[in-house]
Amino acid sequence: MTATMDRRRLLGGGLALAASPWLLPHPLRAAAFDEGYLRHVDPELRPAARAIMQSMGNLPPLSHETLMAERKGMERFSAPPLPDVPWQVRRAPGPRDNPDLEVVVVNARAAGPARPAILHTHGGGFVVGTAQSSVRQLQALCQMLDCVAVSVEYRLAPETTWRGSVEDNYAGLKWLHANAAELGVDPARIALLGESAGGGHAALLAIAARDRGEVPVAFQCLVYPMLDDRTGSSRAVPDHVGRIIWNAQRNRFGWESFLGLPPGRRRVPAAAVPARNPDLAGLPPAFIGVGTIDLFFDEDVDYAQRLNNAGVPIELIVVPGGFHGFDNIPGAIGVTQRFNAAKLAALRKGMGIPAAG
Repeated sequence: MTATMDRRRLLGGGLALAASPWLLPHPLRAAAFDEGYLRHVDPELRPAARAIMQSMGNLPPLSHETLMAERKGMERFSAPPLPDVPWQVRRAPGPRDNPDLEVVVVNARAAGPARPAILHTHGGGFVVGTAQSSVRQLQALCQMLDCVAVSVEYRLAPETTWRGSVEDNYAGLKWLHANAAELGVDPARIALLGESAGGGHAALLAIAARDRGEVPVAFQCLVYPMLDDRTGSSRAVPDHVGRIIWNAQRNRFGWESFLGLPPGRRRVPAAAVPARNPDLAGLPPAFIGVGTIDLFFDEDVDYAQRLNNAGVPIELIVVPGGFHGFDNIPGAIGVTQRFNAAKLAALRKGMGIPAAG
């Protein structure tokens, strides 16, 4: 479960503000924190970690009372789209007895040979984020891979629990497959991609596609995916894990909103939690990448092991001293370049794209 990682330009460079608004100067006085903690962080990432932790010290806990402000705050940090990669917002049929969906389509082109496609699900702890905030990231990916991307504007929790958002994403996948010819897509080469909660959604979508047998999925790329409701609730995490960007308190709120009941209980619907699904056999090949001080480290490594035990080809990348969202730190940082190069290579292989010369 290792990979050879070469140096390439930062995947989706300049996207850190969309994914990590804590990197910006906070209007309140910076909070003090234990400088000694930084020994757990990769040396190249320590300046960013310091800035994030100082700003996070002033953030209130994520709750029903602070959720709207958090959503609006995230919208302010979306990076502007690239001018030379086309994108548009389309309408797709929603799940049965539900309204139509918005899907963001990037780099579609009907003329020429059919190309592979990515079905993307955005991150945000199940409770924040938008598909449009990922446009620039997907444009950069589509440029490098010469592919199409579709990101689903799935309904957020707590307004909609897991049953609604899982069906939204499945409807988006069906729309991509049904409209492959118009979009210039090879329907046999569709990969799923998601980060954080989007990675959890991608894992759930891979399971739904396997179980329903309607749409083939070639590959799943899970970037520090949010897979297990028990993390930080019924399962404690070490003190040095999950302290940057996404912590146990935020995780409990995200999962409770998504599930519609407190996380970590004995009886939680397995269909809502990838880590609780008892059968992972027959899923598409996967890439999982996570840092050692990310809150999701244990659950991601465990899921990779279970995939491997079920006979699913799996590439696992573990980054020592990597925290949640570390791959979006701007600048030519070796650790992020190597990680993003591995992710890019995995997508290339998973979608059957010849290696770059």
